[in-house]
Amino acid sequence: MARKKKELPFLEKVTIKDVAAEGKAIAKIDDLVVFVPFVVPGDVVDLQVKRKKNKYAEAEAVKFHEYSPVREVAFCEHYGVCGGCKWQILPYQEQIKYKQKQVTDNLTRIGKIELPEISPILGSEKTTFYRNKLEFTFSNKRWLTYEEVKQNVTYDQMNAVGFHIPNAFDKVLAIEKCWLQDDISNRIRNAVRDYAYEHNYSFFDLRNQVGMLRNMIIRTSTTGELMVILICRIDEEHHEEEMVLFKKLLQHMADSFPEITSLLYIINNKCNDTITDRDVFVFKGNDYIYEEMEGLKFKIGPKSFYQTNSEQAYNLYKITRNFAQLTGNELVYDLYTGTGTIANFVASKAKQVIGIEYVPEAIEDAKVNADINGIKNTLFFAGDMKDMLTQDFINQYGRPDVIITDPPRAGMHQDVVDVILFAEPQRIVYVSCNPATQARDLALLDEKYKVTAVQPVDMFPHTHHVENVVLLEKR
Repeated sequence: MARKKKELPFLEKVTIKDVAAEGKAIAKIDDLVVFVPFVVPGDVVDLQVKRKKNKYAEAEAVKFHEYSPVREVAFCEHYGVCGGCKWQILPYQEQIKYKQKQVTDNLTRIGKIELPEISPILGSEKTTFYRNKLEFTFSNKRWLTYEEVKQNVTYDQMNAVGFHIPNAFDKVLAIEKCWLQDDISNRIRNAVRDYAYEHNYSFFDLRNQVGMLRNMIIRTSTTGELMVILICRIDEEHHEEEMVLFKKLLQHMADSFPEITSLLYIINNKCNDTITDRDVFVFKGNDYIYEEMEGLKFKIGPKSFYQTNSEQAYNLYKITRNFAQLTGNELVYDLYTGTGTIANFVASKAKQVIGIEYVPEAIEDAKVNADINGIKNTLFFAGDMKDMLTQDFINQYGRPDVIITDPPRAGMHQDVVDVILFAEPQRIVYVSCNPATQARDLALLDEKYKVTAVQPVDMFPHTHHVENVVLLEKR
């Protein structure tokens, strides 16, 4: 006989107390911590628990008794469904306050090290239309909202272009207007969608791996250049006729949007959406756009990584350079250098900068960016950080005076930390998008290095993400 499923609790008139990670908020019932999405501190709600463990539970608000005095109305029509911008209902100054608390809590609770006073978080001047890159997905399985399902209507058009729904890998929410990128992005996406509807283009079916239109990436820059990459699946049996059809759509885009300076396409017939191993073809214009900072030009290709908030990236890099305290005589190592943006940005203030990065294509971009700007004092190496940064590498290329490190969310490998301790630079500037793993690494460095400055930077308004720059100096 099957075991009867235990009924989960219904909690009445619960006051939301705090903000948690991943855009959720917190309520506390005795010793139980309850995580709730789409609410803010001060809301009084009835909660239906959806998942329960010994120490915590996850719930959804099913009725509001009182709205918090700090609550705002979400500005996006897709709020609560698309899964992004979860803090829209929290005023920006409140978001900043909680991000500051997040950094402080992580560094003190996880790091357990002596800290200076943490500087006030540097907020983003733009809180909408601030991103320089978005990726949209085409799907023949449009996500129907709860309201649409309730209407019990049969929809003729089930193709959609927009964002994947959380926890529904093959469903896409049709986006009419996204507030993250310049409005040209909305106009291009909707124009491509309308043309595809009118001319009966097939949208990708992720489960059955059929359909032409797969993904579209739009990249903008502060120089006014605009890149669009359209990614398709081409049926091998009907290759010629499908390519003719696909290029008609590309021509329509080129004709409709003369602002596009780089119109590219990729054929991806694989089961997954990654394009790093796919060839890129130019339909119109260049295969790159440029970003600029302080007169430096950074070439950005279709596969290049670049901080997605250009204006805040400039502030982040300035803080990093200031923390490094360069006089022109230092050997600097830039770990996880990406496309060498930080390395090339600080090069004029250093004797030499050595950048190391896992992705070979990114290192090629870094070298190109150095060449474009006439920078002669940078060296770039590609390889896994823990394999590249060794004692032999230090002995060959010299002990760094300053190390700048900007690792992925997982933080630094223990072997990398050990080599940094062996290298004994005078200063370490640690840039992180995850204060929790940063705190863990700071504790590992604490025996030889003291944290002397901390500057959080908000790169992503309306999300829980925060960048944090920490200066460590030799004890």
